Amino acid sequence: MTETTRRAVVLGAGGAGLAAVLSACASYGDPATQASVAPPAEEPLADEASEAPDGGASPTKKAKAEGKALAETADIPSGGGKVFESQKVVVVQTQSGDFKAFTAVCTHAGCTVASVSNGTINCPCHGSKFKIEDGSVAAGPAEQPLEEKKIKVDGDRIMLL
Repeated sequence: MTETTRRAVVLGAGGAGLAAVLSACASYGDPATQASVAPPAEEPLADEASEAPDGGASPTKKAKAEGKALAETADIPSGGGKVFESQKVVVVQTQSGDFKAFTAVCTHAGCTVASVSNGTINCPCHGSKFKIEDGSVAAGPAEQPLEEKKIKVDGDRIMLL
């Protein structure tokens, strides 16, 4: 009969614990083991109807097919802007009625810009500033401009294309 030594028991228990930890880590990056989180559904604006009176698709549905409604024009101050973090876009109004959009991802280190003030789009991570007129660098350390995004102003709605 073989005797089980104290050393064999300790090594066996340690090996089993190590195996459990390693197997837990092995599934960490596996998409099949992670819960899927759906993005929140876009909420319609209060005046939107789901169907046109004639039973066809409403103009709103057609507009949504062209782009997502980000905001109303009144939400974007003249000479300022608003950051839409979930869409990674910043919308600015350079002067009355002239709207532009840029990526909200700073070209320096990939941080999301946080604010628009005094004619610049501002990144909180390292202090980069970008001009609202064209997204070009106003102050570094960023060296590349923000990428312009396509938007459409339809009445009082601003939509991302």
